[in-house]
Amino acid sequence: MTGSEASPTASPSASASFRLAYVPGVTPGKWVRIWNERLADVPLTLLQVSAAEAPGALRGGEADAAFVRLPIDRTGLAAIPLYTETTVVVVPKDHLVAAVEEVSTGDLADEIVLHPLDDTLDWEDLPGKPAFERPATTADAIELVAAGIGVLLVPQSLARLHHRKDLTYRTVTDAPQSRVALSFLELDGEPTDLVEEFIGIVRGRTVNSTRGRGGPTPPQPKQRGRSDAAGTGRKPAAGKTGAKNPRGGSGAPKGAAKGGAKGGKSSKAGKPRRRP
Repeated sequence: MTGSEASPTASPSASASFRLAYVPGVTPGKWVRIWNERLADVPLTLLQVSAAEAPGALRGGEADAAFVRLPIDRTGLAAIPLYTETTVVVVPKDHLVAAVEEVSTGDLADEIVLHPLDDTLDWEDLPGKPAFERPATTADAIELVAAGIGVLLVPQSLARLHHRKDLTYRTVTDAPQSRVALSFLELDGEPTDLVEEFIGIVRGRTVNSTRGRGGPTPPQPKQRGRSDAAGTGRKPAAGKTGAKNPRGGSGAPKGAAKGGAKGGKSSKAGKPRRRP
């Protein structure tokens, strides 16, 4: 194992590498780039697996973490749901469905709906008419759609992954949806250091953020300044400058106030009186 063999006090970089499995349709590139920037001394190895193989890769020690499609067998595994995908129907470009923006499963009642063995959608009742046999893989089903044999319902990322110029897809409004999650082994209820680092990257934590097992960074106490003087029980010093003068109503001399109110008469007040 990689991260799970490191001692609790060891740094995440003490492990040789980090192995990340992912299922078709998931694009881990942006998270891998961030990992390489932050943990350049810990090589990250990618391993593409089918949706059915992903849980076994984790339990067998082939991967430290994996992007999976729910639901999966959760025995011994933890899973953090990340996002839910839109379900689409893949059809030939000249199909009637291509003329609209979205359809319901009821609109596909007369269609042969292909159901590959690696389908990840949790169907209770598959819409449409069943095909004579189930294709082995989604890729095989795409070939049958192109041949005009039937239509295929898949998560949107898989429709993009298997894009062909002669095919298109439309949203299905009431179909089951695929949820993508990050899964890893449950060891004593806590992920390993390297898994915790990757969880932080996927969840968008910054370099300076406290990792999840340590909790969020506590808020810093507010520093008091002059603006907090009112909270101490004393009146702010600035209030004294606005106090009224008991004789004139302002801090200015009484004579100056009258002069300002009567205009030019203030200049005569300074001349001496003539004696008769």
